[in-house]
Amino acid sequence: MQSGREIRVMVLPDKIDDLAAFTLAKNIKDRIENEMTYPGQIKVSVIREYRAVETAK
Repeated sequence: MQSGREIRVMVLPDKIDDLAAFTLAKNIKDRIENEMTYPGQIKVSVIREYRAVETAK
């Protein structure tokens, strides 16, 4: 992660599908471009993952 140049959005995989994740990233990008003034670029990442974890004792 770069200082102030990246936004990571964690979503629940059962609440949002892949297409909606892309749409959400684009909507956030559009709002940043329209509502903020900033030098350079800001990367928007929507992370949608499912983790299955087991622990052996």
